[in-house]
Amino acid sequence: MSHEEEFGFAFEERYRPLLAVLGVRPSTCRLTLTDEVLRVRFGPWLVLSPRHNVTGAEPSGPFSPLKAIGVHVSLADGGLTFGSSTTQGVCICFRRSVSGSEPLGLLRHPALTVTVEDPARLIALLTSESRPACP
Repeated sequence: MSHEEEFGFAFEERYRPLLAVLGVRPSTCRLTLTDEVLRVRFGPWLVLSPRHNVTGAEPSGPFSPLKAIGVHVSLADGGLTFGSSTTQGVCICFRRSVSGSEPLGLLRHPALTVTVEDPARLIALLTSESRPACP
């Protein structure tokens, strides 16, 4: 049986109404990490990756609300953001790009930024086992 860690998302009060329209609420957002899988649910969006596909994690933020609140794809590097707060997030890097921004899985993302409640703990879990910060 594998060990499981769960993280809620940090929600800034002022963005809750906007996010709720998208189906993004504390009850619909969760990052789950097991020995085998990283699963991130952000309202109707889902990123699912084998744990061994994670190559590192590092702190990110603070963010501009226009770039961080909701679901965003970076035009610079194709990274995906699931954001509910502008203060701090975690950028998770992948060996093989993951889907999650649209239902068909055609767009692939080399990294995912999440605004979880305990970013330091998530980074510690993802960078242990000889995994460095993102390259």
